[in-house]
Amino acid sequence: MKKLLALCFAAACFTPAAFAANINMANITVQNDFRLLSEDLGAALSYKSVMPAEPLGVTGFDLGVEVTSTDITKSSQALSKATGGSTPVTTLYVPKLHVAKGLPFGIDVAASFAVVPTTNIRVIGAELRYALMEGGAALPAVAIRGSFSSLSGVDQLSFGTKGLDISISKGFLMFTPYAGVGQVWVNSSTNVGLADENFSLGKVFVGANLNLGLVNFALEADKTGDAASYTGKLGFRF
Repeated sequence: MKKLLALCFAAACFTPAAFAANINMANITVQNDFRLLSEDLGAALSYKSVMPAEPLGVTGFDLGVEVTSTDITKSSQALSKATGGSTPVTTLYVPKLHVAKGLPFGIDVAASFAVVPTTNIRVIGAELRYALMEGGAALPAVAIRGSFSSLSGVDQLSFGTKGLDISISKGFLMFTPYAGVGQVWVNSSTNVGLADENFSLGKVFVGANLNLGLVNFALEADKTGDAASYTGKLGFRF
């Protein structure tokens, strides 16, 4: 765990900063700006498992550090206003520490913690996943997952997401590709005189996991709403 925390710190240090300022919601005065920002934050900060559908098993763990990059071009002007910046930012980078544990009966639980460097954004997330099919030599694994994420650290903003998706994966020796579809529900509110934004976004994702003994690599591409995200993970899976 100490090594993982060190890796997470290193990821945060070397992740390109999307902007070097805190978000101040008092700078958002137009409802459409708030809506666009909420949609892109929903895509960037909603929970991403970055794991195949097959269950870990009772003794299984998946521990890793991740970095997610999300295209926030749609809300770049709104984010520039919120941070008081003069240069619009089009990509948000989110480094995370991620821990998953296998339980009996094909159930996995997991949690993540993210800190966006040089900003006041903090995000926690969690998932509960059940393998409808555990997979095998001839059959793929199929799993259904419920998840949530919650933002903290940004004054005057209450923001959270809930997600539900189904995924499929099939292992080939050390390599396991996977894909899935789902829905993300976003709840975003602020006390600066703007109406709450509550909406849902469609989600599709594809990825691949490469396990080399204890060392594990994973890559995932995700599209939530109109925004594309790409995540890389390095860690241990056993």
